[in-house]
Amino acid sequence: MAEGKWARRLSKATLIFGIAAPLVAMVGVTLARYDIIGKLAGFSGILAGALIAIAAILTGAIALVLSVKNGGSKKAALVGLLVALIYISFLGSRAAAGGGVPAIHDITTDLANPPQFSSLSLRPDNLAGVDTLENWRMIHAKGYPDLKSVTIARPVAKIIADAEEIAGQLGWDIAVADAAAGHFEATASVSYIRFKDDVILRAVPTDDGRSSIIDMRSVSRVGVSDLGVNAKRIQSFLDSLAEN
Repeated sequence: MAEGKWARRLSKATLIFGIAAPLVAMVGVTLARYDIIGKLAGFSGILAGALIAIAAILTGAIALVLSVKNGGSKKAALVGLLVALIYISFLGSRAAAGGGVPAIHDITTDLANPPQFSSLSLRPDNLAGVDTLENWRMIHAKGYPDLKSVTIARPVAKIIADAEEIAGQLGWDIAVADAAAGHFEATASVSYIRFKDDVILRAVPTDDGRSSIIDMRSVSRVGVSDLGVNAKRIQSFLDSLAEN
């Protein structure tokens, strides 16, 4: 009799935990999306949801064992377990998608002479996780060996105009688009939570002035690892620029 009562209680707890896990995460990221709380604080809601989901899995497993022994209803426990497992599986897939990339957040096509921001600013702790420029360059070179400068057969002014057009289509907030200087800066928003990443493009004319040597840099404003987002952004943008 006591075991049956515990089975019912744990089943209800599993259902509550299972539903609470994604709700806590959604509340956190939504508050952060609209800057009601900080971005990292909002992201911590995802982690809190994961802990709640783990609690749901543990209580659900116990509830199912007790329900089998006492012939009680397993519906609440099964629903809670299913929701918790879906949430944990989703987080696992996101982590796997970012696996294998270096834990850095400042990505560029030119390690020797990265494009420098003039309107936007690098975060004060931009070396977080790497400590020194030398370490950053070493980790970056090993993690993204194929990310290089590109040459496009269009003059600098046209490159900047095209960059401005592509960035507008992507919904970036453009800070600078200086065709004469070959300088472009913008801010991109990442994922539902709207993490901010600052982007700079530098275009230098070739000797004949008909083509441009282009370098980009994309830097996350918060966090240590960007899960590969900045490198993907640079490569995608350069591909679009070349095809434009």
